Amino acid sequence: MTTIRAVDLRVILDSRGRKTVEADISVDGGFGRAAAPGGASTGAHEAAVKDATAAVDDAYSQVIPYLTGLDSTDQIGFDSLLREVDGTENFAGIGANVAVALSMANAKAAAAAMKIPLWRHLGGSFVSSAPLPLGNVIGGGAHATHATEIQEFLVVPTGCSSVSEGIYANARVHAVVKELLKNRGISCGKGDEGAWAPAISDQDAFEVVTEAVSRVSDEVGFAISSGVDVAASQLYNSGTGLYEYRGGLVRTAEEQINYVAELIDEFGLVYVEDPLYEEDFESFATLTEQMGSVCLICGDDLFVTNPSRIEKGIAEGSANCVLIKPNQIGTLTDTFEAISLAQKHGMETVMSHRSGETGDTTIAHLGCAFGCVFIKTGVVGGERTEKLNELIRIEESMYERK
Repeated sequence: MTTIRAVDLRVILDSRGRKTVEADISVDGGFGRAAAPGGASTGAHEAAVKDATAAVDDAYSQVIPYLTGLDSTDQIGFDSLLREVDGTENFAGIGANVAVALSMANAKAAAAAMKIPLWRHLGGSFVSSAPLPLGNVIGGGAHATHATEIQEFLVVPTGCSSVSEGIYANARVHAVVKELLKNRGISCGKGDEGAWAPAISDQDAFEVVTEAVSRVSDEVGFAISSGVDVAASQLYNSGTGLYEYRGGLVRTAEEQINYVAELIDEFGLVYVEDPLYEEDFESFATLTEQMGSVCLICGDDLFVTNPSRIEKGIAEGSANCVLIKPNQIGTLTDTFEAISLAQKHGMETVMSHRSGETGDTTIAHLGCAFGCVFIKTGVVGGERTEKLNELIRIEESMYERK
């Protein structure tokens, strides 16, 4: 038995200097530690996050006493107990930040006790590949409000022969973007996720990223592709039903669909996340029907890693890809159910970080264990680099087993 002997929680800081929850679980022969991330651009239907200090204080009397003595290898039982103790549909009772930290720490403790890596514990013996890195090189929106209106300009090394060389290529694109901005006389800092945050138009950002991708593709000898996270709910006015851009430009849902479709065609985008308002399943379906054969149309705020919303999207044909954020739903069991549902119906899945991150590397393991096509975890920055470096180690261990 890998019996849980001790559970501890504490309040730590995330990459934005905000308080979040970290969990430690000690079992017979193993130990697991995990921390909850936090988002800036959050979907309306995400699981509820409680104030970190209050959530930790409450958990010592309301949650932890029920966990001691459980078998940590029973992840489904552990997560079911969290839901039972919470008593709500969205973890409003104990807080999704407490739930996800505990759930991930338990899985890590079980893996440590069995002396196998987390990705193998969760994914089994047949996991043999790692997801490609999807990285943010220019950012704006809720991550840097003075910069671009589109929230993220992304790159993914679609032609690489190993994940590690893809990670290096993304980092090179990030550096070349800075060089190109400097050559244009544009100075900038970085946004929440380590992307450059220049005060330029979306069109200028597309041009800079396209040039950087072309240059680095020539350097490394394989294709690098582009994508975006529009975060369209941030642009949407629910009162008028219009997407409101700077300078008084507004777009109807039909015009927004046409605009995004034109971007996909013009810049060869292979990935577009949240191109429309988070409740507009119908418009998502229209865009997916038009462009889904050449581009992943991914729902983040649309789905929030929630199986019931994914089911609705499947029924309406709203997307061909689901973004996966464990803290949006609360436990690893819920996360796995969301991924399995999507993949069963032919949808791709993308494991994702949040804008407020820690050094926790769990999502690198989850992306491998659950067969995600991409892992979205930034390009540079300590908390992002930790996950990418872990992905390199995981891929190396996979090759060793072959």
